[in-house]
Amino acid sequence: MKFVDKTKIRVISGDGGRGCLSFRREAYVPKGGPDGGDGGKGGDVFIVADSSLDTLLDCQYQQLYKAARGQHGMGKNRTGRSAPDVFVHVPVGTLVWDAVTGEMLADLDSPESRFLVARGGRGGRGNARFATPRNRAPRRFEEGRPGEEKTVILELKLLADVGLVGLPNSGKSTLLARMTNATPIIADYPFSTKHPGLGVYGGENGTKFVMADIPGLIENAHKGAGMGDQFLRHVERTRLLVHVIDADPSLIPDAETRFSTIMNELESFNPNMSKKPMIVALNKIDVQENKAAACIVRKAFEKRGFRVHEISALSGEGLSQLIQEIRTLLDVRE
Repeated sequence: MKFVDKTKIRVISGDGGRGCLSFRREAYVPKGGPDGGDGGKGGDVFIVADSSLDTLLDCQYQQLYKAARGQHGMGKNRTGRSAPDVFVHVPVGTLVWDAVTGEMLADLDSPESRFLVARGGRGGRGNARFATPRNRAPRRFEEGRPGEEKTVILELKLLADVGLVGLPNSGKSTLLARMTNATPIIADYPFSTKHPGLGVYGGENGTKFVMADIPGLIENAHKGAGMGDQFLRHVERTRLLVHVIDADPSLIPDAETRFSTIMNELESFNPNMSKKPMIVALNKIDVQENKAAACIVRKAFEKRGFRVHEISALSGEGLSQLIQEIRTLLDVRE
């Protein structure tokens, strides 16, 4: 399925129904009074967070959501039927922005949370509502109020406890697949991951956390290089970062430089990124020559105050310790 995390839609709520102008016509009633009923309310348009969705693809294909108008009032004091509401289903973590003013209207950050984006028009009053002792036969009635029309931008920011960051081909997708129920595309070339992947770790004692693989981060990503900054927004909501580094000896001499490259991109996008708890994961130590190189660079990162784990996403070596560290930090943050 195509991953879409930003799109624009137009919403139109329903107009209210017209009030009725009517007088009673009954046998043996010499003076029938007004009996025009009110019009029905127009349909509202709601945006609803749906936990079964993980992309805004549906909203990209259908960009107009329009509710029906309320039914007109009728004689015999019958009120017109209100129109049904329209619900736009979006993934949990979707932000709703006014496309004209740029104002954030809602943050749908929990399942089933909803936002009334366009209110339906109120039904007009029928002439029975205007009867008074002085005016017993009013010919006045109201048209229904018009509905609202808005253009909004929907922006998805994934809700995950742990964000996996690092340069392409560092093994993030393999780590996500090994630790969670996710099934990402894994290949030995850069940019094999085309969109963020989500997975849920389910451990002993019911422990669970959500992990996200953030693809496409290279130097100047925040300026549009590589896949650009289109996925950087998904790191903003994570509570903890795991920075995955390839422990290949040919790359290790530049490990700190490559680490700084990613950190600079995160901070250029949002300065608060550097304040998140972070674990450095030196990956691919299942290859013998990588172990010695990882040991050397580990000491350098530990001197800088980072928590460092030597792991193999492929074989599973070191993952139990990494998981325990993640659980500990997440508990501290709760």
